[in-house]
Amino acid sequence: MVSNQKLFSVGNFDFRLQHLLVIGVLALSVSIGAMIRSTPITYGFELFEFDPFFNYRATEYILENGTDAYFNWIDEKSWHPFGRDVSETSQVTLHLTAASLYPIFNFGSSVYDFTIVLPLVFGSLTTIVVFAFIRVLGGTTAGLFAALIFSVSIPIFTRGLIGWFKSEPLGLFFAFLAMYLFVSGFKFNKGKISLIKLITAGLFLSLGLSAWGGILFFVIPVVLFYFSLPFFKNKDNFIMWAAPVFSASLILFSLIFERTSTFIIGYAGLAILLPTIFIIISGIVMKFSSERAKIRNCAIVLVSFAASGIGISSSGIIGLPSFRYLNAVNPFLTNQDNLTDSVAEHMTTSLSLSFTFLSVFLIFAVIGIWFLFSKKTINLRTDMRIFAIFTSIIAIYVSSAFVRLELFASVGIIILGSIGLAILTQKIFEQNKQCFTKIIFPVVIIILFIIPLTMPEDNTWLSWADFPPSILNGGSSFTNFAANDWKDATLWIKQNTSEDAVIASWWDYGYWITTLSDRTTIADNATLINWQINKLAYSLITHPENSWHILSSHYTEDISQYLGDETILAFGGKLESEFNKFYLEKHGVVCEQIFKADAQKLGDGKLEESCNPITKGMDADYLLIYLAGERFYVDGANVPLYMLEGGGDESKKTWFTKISNHQLSKYIESDNITPTKFYMENTTLGMLTPFSIFKYVEIGTGRTFDTFQNGLIPVYINDLKFKDSETDPFYLVYASPSFYSQDSGIMSAVLIYKINHDYNPQN
Repeated sequence: MVSNQKLFSVGNFDFRLQHLLVIGVLALSVSIGAMIRSTPITYGFELFEFDPFFNYRATEYILENGTDAYFNWIDEKSWHPFGRDVSETSQVTLHLTAASLYPIFNFGSSVYDFTIVLPLVFGSLTTIVVFAFIRVLGGTTAGLFAALIFSVSIPIFTRGLIGWFKSEPLGLFFAFLAMYLFVSGFKFNKGKISLIKLITAGLFLSLGLSAWGGILFFVIPVVLFYFSLPFFKNKDNFIMWAAPVFSASLILFSLIFERTSTFIIGYAGLAILLPTIFIIISGIVMKFSSERAKIRNCAIVLVSFAASGIGISSSGIIGLPSFRYLNAVNPFLTNQDNLTDSVAEHMTTSLSLSFTFLSVFLIFAVIGIWFLFSKKTINLRTDMRIFAIFTSIIAIYVSSAFVRLELFASVGIIILGSIGLAILTQKIFEQNKQCFTKIIFPVVIIILFIIPLTMPEDNTWLSWADFPPSILNGGSSFTNFAANDWKDATLWIKQNTSEDAVIASWWDYGYWITTLSDRTTIADNATLINWQINKLAYSLITHPENSWHILSSHYTEDISQYLGDETILAFGGKLESEFNKFYLEKHGVVCEQIFKADAQKLGDGKLEESCNPITKGMDADYLLIYLAGERFYVDGANVPLYMLEGGGDESKKTWFTKISNHQLSKYIESDNITPTKFYMENTTLGMLTPFSIFKYVEIGTGRTFDTFQNGLIPVYINDLKFKDSETDPFYLVYASPSFYSQDSGIMSAVLIYKINHDYNPQN
């Protein structure tokens, strides 16, 4: 396919034209990928999204305190008053890798700046690893096509933009490296070299799993590949030791870290262990079977193992994985948890979005499927072909569960599309002698690659990278807006609140507050304690009087009278024994022991005061809310009007209502967006929102109405309700510049209310 003309020699190595072409295409792929991933830098050099701020903080903690301290770190600034076991609940490999590389490659930059650039580097370098992986499966040409497709894949580069110091870039780098070593070890049966490759593959896959739990996906095609091996490699003793070597390596290395060990000890470990044992038993069975009976006997063993797996799963011996993992296996599984449903990346993938993401690559994938299933037109090894089929089909299947998993659909499309294009290219250049055809084919391929980069104008591949860092747009729906409201607000908290201050806010903003303000938060983006988040939602939707009791009371004080019985039950139940059991399993102590020290401080002989955390106060000092909308003026008026629903807390009120088990129709109009009058006048968030509904507007005609009707949009005016430090349960102490601006345009307002601990409800 590619010219093999020798250019020059270095010792025994002949540098040929094909090597130059490979280097050129890889350099182009890496450059394109890096360019696209760098797009957000035009808005500002910042970490992207929410989780990277915690990951940066954890990396900095390692650099300042060492790894031993990190593995014993209970972060008391998170999930007040319980704290967070960081190494048990986070992406350890990501933190350790960054902390290890920083002293070597920082080039004088700060840790913050280093973590901004790191995902760009790993995302770009993964292009080369993808080339190596697909090259083993389908040849050099397929590897080059794979590198090009990977560099412009929307679901992949959008979760690897500059500043995206999260799980995916490093996780994918390690996972693809592991897959390259795995298939290379199996394909090239070279004894010790294969042994080293398979052991190293297990190591890198465990590192990838520690970096991102989603890497469990790559275990699935390996499992299916294992089960298929005896049916087409039944004369090869190599698989009897190769498969156990990889499996043992993966399991043993995964046990190093707390988070990955929980995966491996559970269903993931079972999933890799059963097919490994199957291969060993099948190998023994085949040795004692006639040539005609080998396949039949292996099938019998397979059926027995499938029955064993079903039996173990249904027995309850191994606890079920979380809904996210179950939903990936069964995309039709429904979830009853409003909190999980409220997370944007947990939305079900739509066909239109999939077509947008995959674009022309779907054409290439169809070609790949055709060739992979056509024995007459393919010259790939059977084992590599089967692994490619398993990996790509499973990848496309699991992507239907969540939008976040659309990334795996891209993996499947990369495999199918690159192999399909490679075989098609080979056939055209080998079987067609017409020079015109050989010229027009690459032109068509180039055009197909370029079209999505440029068309349609408002939805190109490049437009999907053109987003400001979330800290600059507040995570709002204003995708091309950038301001310093959040940076100013977090700086104000750091400079104007006591070091032991506790900040209550919706969990979306927890990492920003803890990292940038160095203050304690009640909930954050790890979403570790569902009922804590539920209680926060309840405090926002209940009456301000109840909310004040819930938020201001010490975490040893009983606030059950301010929580409806139905709501408390929805949080997990009221029975003290249930919580004691939970804490005994989770922390090795009963619940009351957590609060024992505080009870001793309180006196009154309450040394063993019971502890139902749901019915205890949250001990907060400040309440932060975030509002996003647009400010505008009508002709002849100098008073600004506002439209909200820009993606701040005002847009989350429906979820707050559902999560806290309140009746939706009482708080939200029939359009599921517009707040009712009751919501505005009787809920904490409604009254903390410094606006009141002025009129309802019909967008098409501009007509105004005094009451809500379907199709109308509320227009707001300024109306600050809580501002008196003596008589109000909450009073405004800070509002970001966007709130005070009088200019028309986007408002991204961070509002900080002091919880008035001197407030007297009786007055």
